[in-house]
Amino acid sequence: MSQSSSQSSSATQAQSSPATNPESSSATLTNPAPAPTRAEAEQARKDRTLAEFLLMLDDHEPLIPEEVTDYYLQRVGFESEDPRLKRLLSLAAQKFVSDIAADAYQHARVRTGAAPTRGRPTGVTARDKTKTVLTMDDLSAALNEYGISARKPEFYI
Repeated sequence: MSQSSSQSSSATQAQSSPATNPESSSATLTNPAPAPTRAEAEQARKDRTLAEFLLMLDDHEPLIPEEVTDYYLQRVGFESEDPRLKRLLSLAAQKFVSDIAADAYQHARVRTGAAPTRGRPTGVTARDKTKTVLTMDDLSAALNEYGISARKPEFYI
């Protein structure tokens, strides 16, 4: 009798263990790990995009020399040995200067009365032959849009 009771108790234990119980193992198969939420999927996409962008920075040579970037980063107390990060900051500075120059050019075109051109002009006229000259007033107006005051004082002491 002791053998049959030990066999029945081991059978009860086998049914309650998740490894041998077919009902509990099918429950783990039907309930896999929860799918990532929308925010987690968006964050993963952003991480992949950032990683791809940083790999593209390895091949890109910005217009601002690395020595100039290193000088100004060191001057403000920024320390990093990652050249991709320095190139990213150099690229951001390049875009900032480019945007200011484009805005100053548009101010000069408005000031001179020349129509802003988009692409190649179709016909050459006397007005097109005149060159657009950027002045300090044009640059000051463009910088003012970015919150930078570059006006000279009205009088000198």
